[in-house]
Amino acid sequence: MPDEGQVFMQLASSLRRMRAPHWLGFYTLIALAWGTLYAMQLPPDLVAAANLYGAEFWQALCRIEPGLAGAPNIFLMWAVMSAAMMAPTALPALATWDDLVQTGRGAGFGALLSGYLAVWLGFAALATVAQLALAGAGLLNPLGESVNIWLTALLLAGAGAYQFSTLKDSCLAKCRHPLTFFIQYWHDGPLRMGLRLGAVCLGCCWALMALAFVGGTMNLLWMGGAMVLMMLEKLPAIGAVLTRPLGYGLMALGWAVVILELGGWT
Repeated sequence: MPDEGQVFMQLASSLRRMRAPHWLGFYTLIALAWGTLYAMQLPPDLVAAANLYGAEFWQALCRIEPGLAGAPNIFLMWAVMSAAMMAPTALPALATWDDLVQTGRGAGFGALLSGYLAVWLGFAALATVAQLALAGAGLLNPLGESVNIWLTALLLAGAGAYQFSTLKDSCLAKCRHPLTFFIQYWHDGPLRMGLRLGAVCLGCCWALMALAFVGGTMNLLWMGGAMVLMMLEKLPAIGAVLTRPLGYGLMALGWAVVILELGGWT
């Protein structure tokens, strides 16, 4: 078992590698994604007006707002949101990759990250279709928030139930132990491993990401909270005690929404 000095030296070495150019590029990508999301936000006074006047307010606007924008704009929003939220959750896996290649130049880092993000671009396309369909059915407001009690309850309870699924457990096992993952698929090369890693991450997080339709697809507070939650869930020690209580909590919220609706308290 390594002593404290060895642990400190390993940590210092890892921190030095994470100042390399490829890591600076990674941090820049995340900063740009969050900056873009901030720039895409509606001004607070418009949000307040929307909450006050509802659909009539949107009809009176001279420009189309993000929630009612065309498919390209909605796809851009989901793509940037996925990058901003999911790239940080891949940090342990990317750091493990850097430890394995041991070059200090991040050999294959870009290909690995590209494969990972490509999967989330695919998710963004599916989310765009879902948002257009739900908005077309009158189930979402222009801010991408559910206005239907039953849809809200279904999303919450469904995400909670998914926390207990075997698929979620299998994907989380790989996310929490990236070294085992890379050793298992090392022969695939960085791009294909990135695609696999993205698919595994998608299996972990798609249901939680779908809760954007509850919190609002342009709600930075929700995005930040969900990102932290998904990062913690992928850490072995913390995630082991977080996943199931989170599932119970989400299902309880789903039932609470239904009870409040049936009781006439909404």
